[in-house]
Amino acid sequence: MKKIITTENSPAPIGPYSQAVLAHDTLYISGQIAIDPVSGKIIDKSIEEETHQVMKNLKAVLESTGYSFNNIVKTSIFLSDMDFFTGVNQVYGQYFDGEFPARETLAVKTLPKNVNVEISAIAVKF
Repeated sequence: MKKIITTENSPAPIGPYSQAVLAHDTLYISGQIAIDPVSGKIIDKSIEEETHQVMKNLKAVLESTGYSFNNIVKTSIFLSDMDFFTGVNQVYGQYFDGEFPARETLAVKTLPKNVNVEISAIAVKF
């Protein structure tokens, strides 16, 4: 069973991909960037604000399927500069109850719309 997940509470994809795909009990969430889903504007005053918006977008996709941050087993974080690592971690850690998912963080040359952080996730219903 495969189901395409779409919610208006998270930004629409900016390319030929889905916000998320649910396959059996596993939810694959495409990389989220700091686009406000209401205004369509990039939130980029600070890396902390940018990361909060990314996490809000992830939360919207999770909640649209009855999942939460507690269901996330793996994330991938892409940064435009590793100097943002500490700021992203400070915000990212606030969204989990202490049991953090597996993760990697990579610095990349550029990200869509020239944002500084993108996060994708895999969540599983237990």
